[in-house]
Amino acid sequence: MGIKVVLVMFVGLGGGLAVGSGLVAFLTVLGIVPRLMQLSKTYSYIRSYEISIILGAVLGGWMNLRDASLSFPPFVLVPIGCMAGIFVGMLAAALTEVLNVLPILAKRVGFGEKIIIILMAIVFGKISGSLFHWIYYINH
Repeated sequence: MGIKVVLVMFVGLGGGLAVGSGLVAFLTVLGIVPRLMQLSKTYSYIRSYEISIILGAVLGGWMNLRDASLSFPPFVLVPIGCMAGIFVGMLAAALTEVLNVLPILAKRVGFGEKIIIILMAIVFGKISGSLFHWIYYINH
């Protein structure tokens, strides 16, 4: 093996460890997953959350390295887009809840007892954006 190959392997491993550590720190220190489970009342699915996070990271990294491209018909993309939008929306809602942005904002604008409306607006906004992306931009 040449010195260039070893150097690229070392840099790739270091970069992967840095990004992976950042993801783990983001998820654990901020308590994103526990807050997401609390908001969605899905404590019994903790193993599913763990497996999903691990498989998502591994498969996403593998597909990124392989430069893979998948082609699906629109009727398959709609449920995928819905699931992606729900995930991103709930993750964003859990993140803002953890950081106490929404409770402070809700109290200041007089929505203190109606915080669920703000959370659902974020979730449905992310779903709509994801559906728009998957249906319109992918097909044009």
